[in-house]
Amino acid sequence: MREHTDTRDRIQEIALKLFTEQGYEATSLREIAEELGVTKAALYYHFKTKEDIVASLAEDQQAAMERLIEWAREQPRTREVRHEFLRRYADNLYSGRNHAFLRFMERNQTALRTHPKVEKMRRLVAALMEVFGEEGDTTAQRLRRSMAIFSLHAGLFLLNEEKIDDAERKALALELARELMDAGSGPG
Repeated sequence: MREHTDTRDRIQEIALKLFTEQGYEATSLREIAEELGVTKAALYYHFKTKEDIVASLAEDQQAAMERLIEWAREQPRTREVRHEFLRRYADNLYSGRNHAFLRFMERNQTALRTHPKVEKMRRLVAALMEVFGEEGDTTAQRLRRSMAIFSLHAGLFLLNEEKIDDAERKALALELARELMDAGSGPG
């Protein structure tokens, strides 16, 4: 069973690399199979289509996001919990395949705009931004929470020219996210 999982993971890894480098629409299953050194039939055993590969990658990311949202909803609305929520989300964003998956989505927005799994990702990001919302929040408070989440994403994409490593990039984005979240929340 482990070999099955290893092969599936390797297919996802190679497909993600090729989709990001060449574009989703320009990459074929044949090219993925060739890069893996397997037949198209062997690839087909795990994934019938490119859409299936994208769906599997999205499902992995979605499961992590859903767990984080559920955790946050069960917590008290304190500053410490908000900071822990941001740290957990940053850990997820900046970890191996998740970072690569977001880069793939960013580079292939047009091709993926109607993919149902990508639409679910959009809904989950919206849920992340609202998880600490309270009745009566001002527009400015909602915007600050949204910007806190987006600042973590921006650290992945906007600081690439800086001569800093991913750990520093993540720390800077997390610091800003905490400032934004605190400014948009009550004293708790």
